[in-house]
Amino acid sequence: MRFGVTGHQILPPEIVDCAQDHWRRVLPAGAELCGLSNLADGADQLFAAHVLAAGGTLEVILPCEGYACSLSGAESRARFEDLRRAAATVVTMPYPRPSEQAYLAAGQTLVDRCDHLFAVWDGRPARGVGGTADIVTYARSRGCPVTVLWVDGVRRI
Repeated sequence: MRFGVTGHQILPPEIVDCAQDHWRRVLPAGAELCGLSNLADGADQLFAAHVLAAGGTLEVILPCEGYACSLSGAESRARFEDLRRAAATVVTMPYPRPSEQAYLAAGQTLVDRCDHLFAVWDGRPARGVGGTADIVTYARSRGCPVTVLWVDGVRRI
């Protein structure tokens, strides 16, 4: 099975713990684990790091050329580069720069390539085209199973 992720870029600590605990419990370790990520800040990088730490294979789908420049802060860009280098496969969507359409296309491509999607999501509408809610809606429309990871009462930052 191939597992994908979508989720918010800024995660409260309770949500980080919830997601990591869930992945440790349900995902295989080693070569049996294949994870797909767009490597955005937050949930995407958290999941990618988990996949690699568990000895799995990471596949990356980037929204556009120069995507790293759109990430907030040097630390996030450094994590991005480390994860990208560690990936077995990197696919870059045919967009010249970051845009909502590029994010939507990358999220949909991720869904099309995975067997199960984890959504680190508060259940609220997307803040822009290609946001978490849009990717969850797309996954459900395609019959892709979705596991939402969130803690009741925790508000998104």
